[in-house]
Amino acid sequence: MKARDKVKLEALRNIKKVMIEARAAKGAGSELTDDESLKIIARLAKQGTDSAAIYKEQNRNELVEEEMAQVAVYETFLPKKLSGDELLKAVKTIVEKTGATSMKDMGKVMGIASKELAGKAEGADIAARVKELLS
Repeated sequence: MKARDKVKLEALRNIKKVMIEARAAKGAGSELTDDESLKIIARLAKQGTDSAAIYKEQNRNELVEEEMAQVAVYETFLPKKLSGDELLKAVKTIVEKTGATSMKDMGKVMGIASKELAGKAEGADIAARVKELLS
């Protein structure tokens, strides 16, 4: 607030609002875990990216810049994303650990991979790598 950085302030307020809502949700505990917090921030970053894509289609460049500036703030709180090779290695390790051999085992592998790689890779990217390895 003192720095008068409106973008960062708005992004942080948005994170705070969503976390308070998640904590107040029915059945939620009194505290959020680190994993839950990362999932919330990752979801906000993905929503911002999706919104920016829609604004870009509508030629609303000022809104694209606003959304992407907020996404940049969200990403400072997220772990570094895995590169393609790192993701492939991680998924390969999980496939070997679970003993999966065919597409029938994809659900088992995806369950473990989604938990272990949460915040480090997109679900669609993980699924693509799992399919690639199991087919």
